[in-house]
Amino acid sequence: SLNPANYAFDVICDKGRQQVERWTWTPGADDVGDYALTVEVRDIANELVAQAVTTVRVVPADAGADREVTLLMIGDSLTLGSVYPRRVAELCAKPGNPKLTLVGSFWPTDPKGVIRHEGYGGWTAKRFATHYTETARQGKYRKRGSPFLYKDKDQGKPQLDFARYCGEFNNGKPPDFVTIFLGPNDIFRTDESTIEATIDDMLLHYDKLIAMVHGFSAKTTVGVMLPVPPAATQDAFGANYRSSRTRWQYKRSQHRLVERMLKQYGGREDEGISLVSAVVSLDCLHNYPTVEVEPNVHATVKITRTNHGVHPSGPGYLQIGDTVYAWLKAQLAK
Repeated sequence: SLNPANYAFDVICDKGRQQVERWTWTPGADDVGDYALTVEVRDIANELVAQAVTTVRVVPADAGADREVTLLMIGDSLTLGSVYPRRVAELCAKPGNPKLTLVGSFWPTDPKGVIRHEGYGGWTAKRFATHYTETARQGKYRKRGSPFLYKDKDQGKPQLDFARYCGEFNNGKPPDFVTIFLGPNDIFRTDESTIEATIDDMLLHYDKLIAMVHGFSAKTTVGVMLPVPPAATQDAFGANYRSSRTRWQYKRSQHRLVERMLKQYGGREDEGISLVSAVVSLDCLHNYPTVEVEPNVHATVKITRTNHGVHPSGPGYLQIGDTVYAWLKAQLAK
C-alpha cells in the first residue's frame, strides 16, 4: 500500500516515548548505557508484517574531551552548503568535547577556511573515484576533478592517492575519521528496472573510496552515512520536477539503497567501517522547506506545501549535523 496510515508502528523500549509520527528521547547524565529497541509493523488485521531490533547507545557527554581529532567529510550538495559540517564543528567547540579540525580542500562558505570538506553538488561515488581534471583541488567545484585523483608526469592514468591528498591538506597525516554522504545523485532517476544495477555500480566505487582511505591508514574510521529520505509529500517533487519524478519512486529507490548499504557495510566495525544513521534522524515532515500558497485559484485561504524534494531546510541540516556529532562521540567513547 502507498499509505503508511494503513499500518500500525509500535516501538518497544524501556526509554523514550512513542508519538504519532516518531519515537523520541532526550537522555540525561544518568542514562549512559545500552537500551534495546524493537520496532513492529502490523497491518489492518493486526498481523505482524515486519520487525527490527536495534540498540540505543548513550555515551558520556564528555566522551573524547580535549582529544585532538581530524575529520574529513565527503559528499554531494547536502555537504556543499556546509550547514551540517558547521554544526558538528560548533558542537565540538563546546566544553567537554574533542578539539576538532575539519579536513578538506574546499571551504565554499567560509573565507577563513575552517569549515572544510569535499562536498560537491551533483556528485556521485563514481565521480569521486574516477573523474579527473587538471583543475582538481582548486577553483569552482563544478569544474573540479576528484580531489583524490593525481597524475604524475610519467604516469599515464590518474590514480587515487589518499596519502598525497593528506600531504596537501592534513600535514601528511591520515584523518582520524572520514564520513561519506553520497547516494541521491546515483539513484535519482532509477526505477524498478534499473535500481539494482545502479546500486551495484555505486557500491563498486564506494568501496574504492573506502579502500583508498584504508590503503593509507587502516586506523581511520570510515563513517558510511545512510542516505536520508526525501520530503514527506509529493508537493515537493512537483515544485522541483513538475511531473517528471514522483516522491514514491524516489523513496523506493532510496529505501532499496539503504537496504543494500546496510547489508554491504553493517557489522564491519572491526574493519574500520561504521554506519551513521542520518536516515532515521531527519524529520522529513517538518524539516524540509515549505511555502504558503492558495490551494486553488478561487481560494481565500492559504495552505502549507513542501517545496523541495531532496534538500532539507536549515533545521533539517542541523539534525544531520547532530547525528554526525553523536556518531563521532560514540566512536570516541570506545
